[in-house]
Amino acid sequence: MYLGEQLISPTDERLRLSAQLGCEGIVIDTRPNPELLTGDGLWDVAKITQQRKWVESYGMSCDCLALDLGSLLLDSLRNLERAKIRAAQLRQHIQAAGEGGVNMVKFTVAMVGITRTGVVDGRGGMKCSTFKASDYAPETDARFSYWGTVLPEDGETKSASPVYDKSNPETGGQMLANEAGGISFEEGWRAIEFMIDELLPTAEKAGVRLACHPHDPAYPREGLNGVHHVLGSLEGMKRFIALAPESPSLGFNFCQGTIAEMSSDPNAIVLEAIREFGPRQKIFMVHFRNIKGGYLDFREAMPDEGSVDMAASIKAYREVGYKGILCPDHVPLSDVDPGRERFFAYCLGYTRGLLQTIS
Repeated sequence: MYLGEQLISPTDERLRLSAQLGCEGIVIDTRPNPELLTGDGLWDVAKITQQRKWVESYGMSCDCLALDLGSLLLDSLRNLERAKIRAAQLRQHIQAAGEGGVNMVKFTVAMVGITRTGVVDGRGGMKCSTFKASDYAPETDARFSYWGTVLPEDGETKSASPVYDKSNPETGGQMLANEAGGISFEEGWRAIEFMIDELLPTAEKAGVRLACHPHDPAYPREGLNGVHHVLGSLEGMKRFIALAPESPSLGFNFCQGTIAEMSSDPNAIVLEAIREFGPRQKIFMVHFRNIKGGYLDFREAMPDEGSVDMAASIKAYREVGYKGILCPDHVPLSDVDPGRERFFAYCLGYTRGLLQTIS
């Protein structure tokens, strides 16, 4: 295992910092990624190669690119023609990534954003994004949720969330749960199966791994505003892999925080998931993050203060033979660290300490 960071539109200075903090790999999380696009909106192999070599020039590997699904999943249920057009574009992106020397792309199956309901104070007054199902309302969803690459608000600014700017491509085609028109359990699986059918054969041929981020957060069993999160449970994750169990190209962007949110015993379910998917080589990359709380009631947290025993997680990854990247993610917000670089540096140092001490 090795340290890495997930960066949105990094600069030379930011890559220098990652290298100086000891990162060995970088995940480019820019969605959409204009630096890779041709005039017709498709990824260009030469530009991917250039971006990869740029990262490598700092002594790090370019492990993964973010595949922006846009509204593919919801369109597959509502506007099949548009979904087919988007799927063709995504197949070209996957092929270009492989030809450009990047053998993994990641995506999220969120159709309605990463739902949050507020912000609470954490250690030292840091601001921690929270989800409490009993507090859900469309207004708090719009204000406090993650939309594509748009971070949630800190609870103090007065501007509207960018989700209201429907032309903003950074929201990734996502919408509020009460705007989606309802997504049943069966429809959720139908959309995911459509995506896999459309993309997996190309990924296998190109030698590219598809790293799927499960639904964040787990919704109530009966859904939320008629929307069901079918990959919001360990059972759902197992069913996802069962769609193509022998494929080397189908696996997870294994987000520890998201998996912890699926259970009232976060530590137990994280360890169970590692031991379920690790030996099958279905963990392609890891978001090494923590939460405080559990199913339907949690806040995000720094890695050392949450409900998951991070040292036990490292030990479990070693036991199952995972050798990939560990990235911090979803760190809290603070006015003393507005760019969150110090918080991310803390996470990296904490993770390095675990890697050096846990055998």
